[in-house]
Amino acid sequence: MDTGRKAHPSRAGRSQAGESRAAATPAADAPAADSEGDGAADATQPLHVRIEERLRAAVARAVGAEHRETDPLLRPAAQTSFGDFQANLAMGLAKRVGAKPRDLATRIVAALEPEGLFSKVDVAGPGFINLTVDDRALAEAAARLGSDPRLGVEPVPVPMRVVVDYSAPNVAKEMLVHHLRSTVIGDAIARVLAFIGHEVIRQNHIGDWGTQFGMLLEYLDEHPELRSGGRLEIGDLNAFYQEAKRRFDQDEDFARRSRARVVELQAGEVHSVASWQQLVDASLAHFEAIYARLDVLLEPEDIRAESAYNDSLPQVIDALADVGLLEESEGARVVYPEGFKGKDGEPFPVIVRKSDGGYLYATTDLAAARFRVEKLRADRVIYLSDARQSDHFAMVFQIVRQAGWAPERIRWDHVPFGSVLGPDRRPFKTREGGTVRLAEVLDEAQHRARRVIEEKNPSLPAAEADEVARAVGIGAIKYSDLSSDRVKDYVFDWDRMLSLEGNTAPYLINAYVRVRSIFRKLEREFEAPIDAPIQITDPAERALLLHLVEFSRVVHLVADTLEPHRLCTYLYELAARLHRFYERCPVMRAPEPAVRESRLALSGLVGRTLERGLDLLGIRVVSRM
Repeated sequence: MDTGRKAHPSRAGRSQAGESRAAATPAADAPAADSEGDGAADATQPLHVRIEERLRAAVARAVGAEHRETDPLLRPAAQTSFGDFQANLAMGLAKRVGAKPRDLATRIVAALEPEGLFSKVDVAGPGFINLTVDDRALAEAAARLGSDPRLGVEPVPVPMRVVVDYSAPNVAKEMLVHHLRSTVIGDAIARVLAFIGHEVIRQNHIGDWGTQFGMLLEYLDEHPELRSGGRLEIGDLNAFYQEAKRRFDQDEDFARRSRARVVELQAGEVHSVASWQQLVDASLAHFEAIYARLDVLLEPEDIRAESAYNDSLPQVIDALADVGLLEESEGARVVYPEGFKGKDGEPFPVIVRKSDGGYLYATTDLAAARFRVEKLRADRVIYLSDARQSDHFAMVFQIVRQAGWAPERIRWDHVPFGSVLGPDRRPFKTREGGTVRLAEVLDEAQHRARRVIEEKNPSLPAAEADEVARAVGIGAIKYSDLSSDRVKDYVFDWDRMLSLEGNTAPYLINAYVRVRSIFRKLEREFEAPIDAPIQITDPAERALLLHLVEFSRVVHLVADTLEPHRLCTYLYELAARLHRFYERCPVMRAPEPAVRESRLALSGLVGRTLERGLDLLGIRVVSRM
C-alpha cells in the first residue's frame, strides 16, 4: 500500500509536516549523547536532552549505574525565581534506594557536572532540583535551532507505522459543524506524528453502508431528474436525505420497497449497486471540496469505508467463534468483553450479529481493526470520535485483545472530544434550530475575516486580501477547536476566535506578520540564515530563548498525548513573549549592529517556529495582514 502523501492541487506545498521517513530518520551512525560530560556529542543534542543526560549521569555516580535510566522528570520551572528547569526525580527514586528525598537530591547535585551547561544548581523543598542554564549554553542552543530546518525537533529513534482514523462523514449527507472536530484534530495529530518520523497511514472510515441506503436508492429512482449524463446532480445532499426520510416515515409502501432494496443492494444487484455508487461519488466530491478548503491532508485513496469490510463480517463472526468468545443471547450473537458490566452488575454483551443476521457497527469496527493489524501492519492505531463513543471503542479494543488478533506491542488509542456549543452553551444550531453546515461556517469565517482585514489594512490589494482572509478565517475556525482541551465541550464564538488579541489564530498569524515586517523594513530575506551570535542583553531575550528550546519537547509531547492544545498553548506563549521582547528590545533601534543582528536572528527564529508550529496544526501563515 502506498502510504506517501500525494499533493492535492489546492494544497500543494502547504504542509511541511509529511516529510519523507528517510529524511526524518537519523543516520544509523549518528553520535550518541556523552553520558559523562559535555562533549561534542552532548553539545549537539536539544537542550532538554542534554540536561536529562547530565542528570542521569549524576544519578549513576550518586547511587549506582543500575539507576542511570531513571526518568529525571524534568519540566520548566513554575517561577523564574526557581531557575529555568526543575527535576523532580529524587522523590520517587528515594524510595527505591532507601534515602530521604532531600538528602538524595543533594547527593545528585553534588555529582552533577555543571560545566558548560549550568550557572546555578540547588535543592529546594523536599527534594526538588532547580537548574539555571548558563547564558552562553542557552544562546548556543538557540543558534543550533537557527541552522536546523527542523528547529531542534529530533526524529523518533524507532519509527512506527501509525494508522489514524479520522473525519468519517456519512454518504448522502453534507458535512456539518460537528464533523469539524474529528477532521481537524485528527489531521493535526497525523501531521505531528509524520513530522517526528512515524509512517502515518490515514484512514477515512466514511459511512456508506446500512439500511438507510434502501430509502435513498428508492427515492433516487422516483426522481430521475436528479441524474444527468450518468451522474447525480444533487445540489443539496441534506435536503435529499431529509425528503427520502420523510417518504420512508409517511408512506408504508415506500418503506416496504426501501427494505427490499437494502436486501438487493447487499446481494449485489447491479442497478442498486450502480445507483449506490453514484450517491457515494456525489458525496465524495462534497467531502473533497471541504477538505481542500480546510487544508486537510486526507485524499481519496485514504478512504476505506464501511462497505469495504462488508465481505469480511462473516469472517469476524467465525474468528470469534474459533477462539471461544462468541455466545448466543436471545437469538443474537454476542461477545462479553472482560471488565465491562451493565447497570445490573452483570457482564455487558456486545452484539456482533443480530437475530435477523444483520451486523452492527461493532462488527465493522472489529473487521477494520483486524485489517489494520493484518494488512496495514500497524504498530499504533488511533481513532478520533465523539467522547460518547469511548465505551464502544474500549470494548472493541478489549475484544481484539481477548481474541488474540493483535500483538501486545500494538498501542490502541481512542481520542475522544467534546461537543461544539453555541454562545448559549447548548449544541451549536442555526437560528431556526437546525444543524449547521460546515461549508456555511467556512463561508462565514472568510467573510468576517475579510472585514477585519479591510479595517486593519484597507490598502491591501483585493486578491491578497482574499487570500489573507482565507488563511485567517479558516485558521481561526481550526485553531479555536484545536486550542481547546479536546475532551471538553467548546463554545463557538465568532468574536473570540477572530480576535487579534488572546489565544487565537489571528493573534499568532499577526505575530508572524510582525516578524516578516521587520525583515522587509531592513531589506533582509526572511529565509536567509543570519550568521550572527545571539546575545542576551535583557531578561526578555532570555525568556524567549528558553521558550524556543522547548519546541521539540512540546511536539513530542503532543505525539504521545494526542493533545494538540498543548502545541497551541506553546505557540500562544511564544507570541506573547515575542511581543514583550519587542517592547524591551527593539530591533530597528538596537544600540549597535551586533545587537541588532542578534535580535533579528532571534526574531527570525521565532517566526520560523510560529510558521512550523502552525503548519503542524494545519494552519496557513501570511506575510502581510
